[in-house]
Amino acid sequence: MTQPLTIGRIDFSPFTRFTVGFDEVFDALARTHDQLAGSSSNYPPYNILKYDANNYALEIAVAGFELDEIDVGVEGNNLTVTGQKVEKKEEATYIYKGISARSFKRTIPLGDHIVVKDAVIKNGMLTISLEREVPEAMKPRKIAIT
Repeated sequence: MTQPLTIGRIDFSPFTRFTVGFDEVFDALARTHDQLAGSSSNYPPYNILKYDANNYALEIAVAGFELDEIDVGVEGNNLTVTGQKVEKKEEATYIYKGISARSFKRTIPLGDHIVVKDAVIKNGMLTISLEREVPEAMKPRKIAIT
């Protein structure tokens, strides 16, 4: 008897008998679930946009960060955005400081064939453009019957 494949409260066992080679997908879902369950921070706030079937964007609020304090990188299928705030001498004393500008590291798993096209900061928003580039060998094709 096989063990049921569950992630959180979702049981994926019924799907495994209808699929071949999706083990990695279920493993990726489990890793993402574990990552999110262990993360309680929602800083900095972000949006995920979908323009069409192949184009996405990630918007991250980075107000108060300089260009040299933000790093965007991809390793494997993980996009990592890091903001490392540099301590500097304040010219004034804050009476109230409600705008958070603490250091952060946010890792977002990317789907297969998703590539980062560019990253732009405008008006305190970091926008990372993403595109699905499906290899020619994986695109639909007709098989000739002989």
